[in-house]
Amino acid sequence: MVVIKLPDVGEGIAEGEVLKFLVKEGDFVEKYQPLVEVMTVKVTVEIPSPVKGRVTKLLAKEGQVLKVGDPFIEIETEEAVETPVEEKGAATQAASAPPPVEKAVKVQATPAVKKLAKELGVDLSTVVGTGPGGRITEEDVRRAASAGETRIPIRGLRRIIAERLVQAKSRAALVTVFENVDAEELVKLRDELRAVQDEKGVKMTYLPLVMKAVVAAVRDVPAMNGWIDEERNEIVLSKSVNIGIAVDTPDGLLVPIVKNVESKDVWTLARDIEELAEKARSGKLSLDDVKGGTISISSYGSLGSLSGTPIINYPEIAIVGVGRVEKRPVVKDDKVVVGHVMEIAVTMDHRAVDGGTMARFVNSLKHHLENIRAAAGV
Repeated sequence: MVVIKLPDVGEGIAEGEVLKFLVKEGDFVEKYQPLVEVMTVKVTVEIPSPVKGRVTKLLAKEGQVLKVGDPFIEIETEEAVETPVEEKGAATQAASAPPPVEKAVKVQATPAVKKLAKELGVDLSTVVGTGPGGRITEEDVRRAASAGETRIPIRGLRRIIAERLVQAKSRAALVTVFENVDAEELVKLRDELRAVQDEKGVKMTYLPLVMKAVVAAVRDVPAMNGWIDEERNEIVLSKSVNIGIAVDTPDGLLVPIVKNVESKDVWTLARDIEELAEKARSGKLSLDDVKGGTISISSYGSLGSLSGTPIINYPEIAIVGVGRVEKRPVVKDDKVVVGHVMEIAVTMDHRAVDGGTMARFVNSLKHHLENIRAAAGV
């Protein structure tokens, strides 16, 4: 009898939340067969069985957060035992510890009323019964359901997003700098490229162009492209520009990484963006897809937003927020004309860069966006 532990999946990931068990007690499993889906701070992974055998006990529950080394399943096997498993003993003893004691509440309700309460998400212990002897009626349950609150457990991706944002806000010294960009050339180039996108087999958006502008700005101000290694108390700057792109998925925000943006043309970037976004929305991102970022972009303009204050993808130094392009009155050659304007917001970690560096990067990014043909190389 062996106990399988949560393995170290790398990238400094110390814990994961059990999303779904893929086997049940009594099932026979093959070696390398997936046992459980675990969501980590960066990606969802399937943990395979290191042995062939029969599942005798599930040692964790769905929604439970496990640390690396915590046991989650027990398997009966005739194979040799290797890490990350251990013979049944101390781990099993820990797993069989008694559950925390909770105050018992006697509820007077028929099975039908209890079933209705479960369907409507009503906690019967909070309902005052109006029936004979204080019995809870169906009307009591429906009244509680209509007047009550909706409570959504903070778990899964939402829990991880919350933890990462709090981590960024509590550890980093965040400063956001705003700027308006003359987007005339950006709009013209995007429209020109869209005219041939069917031939290329990929949709052209503003994002690949913005990414090339970020590369050009990083070339001017290299101090923005990297992260802070708190364990070694070092600022790490990267020669490669690996841009995280914020993707809105049905379950929450994910940030896959487009690698080596400096060496790719806009069409390759457009394909990379489409592929990563689709993998993010379908829950198929690998660990490699979400590691190695050096700077990020939040393209909230694609969702219709004008501006915002993006939060860095901790521990990166900077994130570029891009708003929607809209027509506004602008002054050109001392005349008021209608022009295309895009607002950008760059949030930076003040621990890594000072005000002068921030200003130089934002001004450089503005310049390259306004002269996008040169920055994009098209």
